[in-house]
Amino acid sequence: MSELLIKPCGTTGKLHDITVENARTAKSPDWSYVGFGLYRLKAGERAEEATGDREVILVLVEGKAEIAAGDASLGVLGERMNVFERKKPACAYMPNGSRWTAIAATDCTLAVCTAPGKGSHEARVLDVPDLVTRGKGVNTRYIFPIAMEESNVADSLLVTEVFTPAGNWSSYPPHRHDEDRFPEMTYLEETYYHRLNPDQGYGHQRVFTEDGTLDETMSVSNHDVVLVPKGHHPCAAPYGYDMYYLNVMAGPLRKWRFQNHPDHDWIAKRDA
Repeated sequence: MSELLIKPCGTTGKLHDITVENARTAKSPDWSYVGFGLYRLKAGERAEEATGDREVILVLVEGKAEIAAGDASLGVLGERMNVFERKKPACAYMPNGSRWTAIAATDCTLAVCTAPGKGSHEARVLDVPDLVTRGKGVNTRYIFPIAMEESNVADSLLVTEVFTPAGNWSSYPPHRHDEDRFPEMTYLEETYYHRLNPDQGYGHQRVFTEDGTLDETMSVSNHDVVLVPKGHHPCAAPYGYDMYYLNVMAGPLRKWRFQNHPDHDWIAKRDA
């Protein structure tokens, strides 16, 4: 199995605990920014973590939970009981040097997106922008830009949700953001947390560089995470199975600048 494909640890409790340290492998030796955790809680169960030197965006993928920043409750958040309802996710920001708590009001799935924090923002519930459509034809997908560059809501984190209909492509044409040379490109590590509908389904993701030094094609199942340390990273949803993924990106600069693969950039130009 590819080192870039992280399988969930069990079916309840904390399924993922991806840190800067344990994400470093032979395929991603320089991983330094992005962390990702995932809890699946039963009603009444609790998750709690200190943020340390990292900022956090909590994403209620589905279900409801009471979220607190330290001793201050942010309320019971969440309206989307199934991720494929495509309702807006409930999200909360937690700065570095703080602590957060989540108590499940219903069964819920909670994603914990982390990156280096600078203490520039206070704990709060995020106002998630409306759903937007990208692409054409079988490259159409639907996006909630939870915390992208245009919203000044974090120090390092860039977070977005993507819904890809069955039979469609996503993160396509293939593109990369693995060089620190703004404004042409920014260096951003990225994680993909995948869901499939129906949940016995699967999808495909390829992570590859133009020189061929990295070329991994993975079949992804429900709750799998793919690490993208560099290179292009398109996804495909087979006929019969809708795909969802939650992206977390971070790097030295909170800007999203990418370049399409030179062999396939004509597709983007044609569809512009």
